[in-house]
Amino acid sequence: MSTHAGAALVSSRLVAGRLLTKKDAGLGAFTLKAQREGPIFYPRMLPDAAGFNYESNATGDKVVTRLDNCGCAECINPVTRQRSFDILAHSRLVEPRQVLPSVDGFEVLWSDRHRSKYTWNWLQSAMPGGKHPFSGDVVQRLWNRRLIYEEPPEVKFKSVMRTDSLQGIAELTNKIREHGFCFVVNTPVTPEDTQSLLERIGPIRNTHYGGFWDFTPNMAKADMAYSNAALDVHTDTTYFSDPAGLQAFHLLSHTGPNGEEMRLHERGGQSILVDGFYAAHRLRLERRDHYETLQTVNLPWHASGNQDVAMAPARPYPVIEGHGKTVFRIRWNKDDRGSLPLKVNTKWWYNAAREWDTIVNRQENQYEFLLEPGRVLIFDNWRILHGRREFWGLRRICGGYINRDDFISRWKLSNFPREEVIAANMIAA
Repeated sequence: MSTHAGAALVSSRLVAGRLLTKKDAGLGAFTLKAQREGPIFYPRMLPDAAGFNYESNATGDKVVTRLDNCGCAECINPVTRQRSFDILAHSRLVEPRQVLPSVDGFEVLWSDRHRSKYTWNWLQSAMPGGKHPFSGDVVQRLWNRRLIYEEPPEVKFKSVMRTDSLQGIAELTNKIREHGFCFVVNTPVTPEDTQSLLERIGPIRNTHYGGFWDFTPNMAKADMAYSNAALDVHTDTTYFSDPAGLQAFHLLSHTGPNGEEMRLHERGGQSILVDGFYAAHRLRLERRDHYETLQTVNLPWHASGNQDVAMAPARPYPVIEGHGKTVFRIRWNKDDRGSLPLKVNTKWWYNAAREWDTIVNRQENQYEFLLEPGRVLIFDNWRILHGRREFWGLRRICGGYINRDDFISRWKLSNFPREEVIAANMIAA
């Protein structure tokens, strides 16, 4: 049975379904029906190897289904998941001959007798603006101090480290995706266990600061983070083309100058977190013109304190990266910003930057707390700004960076079926 131009295919996720004849369907073609219908797709044959066109009556969007999209074992290596079929070297003209619908999807028979199978989920996600079942985008919960103070996200160390279950690591990565940060509580107070925790998410990123850190405020690196001084809220590695994805801090100890114990209120060093996406949201609501300025003006960023380092990204980047109201990444560190380009209207940019700086420093937008031994902080460096108050005594802190791509891969594979993740990765957003 073949499906020709003008036929309608109705998608459904139900197992039960039946093919209706032209007479039954009243659509002038074969139609797949089920108890609960999904979008109806109208296939249109194309006279070349491009494949055939599907149009959804729900959105009016079109997607071309090609032989190149086939995911069978002949076309995609089942072990490496890399392409085995090179359509660019395929000189023969291959045309679609038949479209055979089923409950789960449809099969295409091509003129060279190759058969390709596609699911309804794949077709829907391939539509312009289509969403995969797991979408790749978790609902991000923007927050200020009031919304996060009473119940900050946390998971238990033992749950994350279990090797017989992904539930703990799934919960950790999902909370970081939702809130931008998460605490891992009851962590053994050792650098070794902290490092193992981070490696449970992904490889620790090696930079000019090294890989896994274990440091005290001794200015071993020419960076104010290695001092006792207060730090304004900022994101790290603004001077990388690909800034660090995650950052982690674990306070191992905090003692007096001579090793004596200090009362909590005497120590100082309160950590500060700000949801950069929420701050961008506030700026857009309060001053759309300032928001657009910080989203469109590209700035140079640099790290030049150490004698063997002169770091800068491959090109300038704005403070707020994204499109319209959608924010992709925040890049903000007043200490590491280069000079404002001469072609920029300085009055506009400085006014916008002052307003942004005011918003991220509002007490109502800052979540302030003390780091504690056994309570590891892990946060999204593309979203969360962090800072600290001045402190006294000697603090020993360990931690590290993790690449964004490694984090997102871990989040996907611990929260969603691997086959769905791979299928979604092969579809352009």
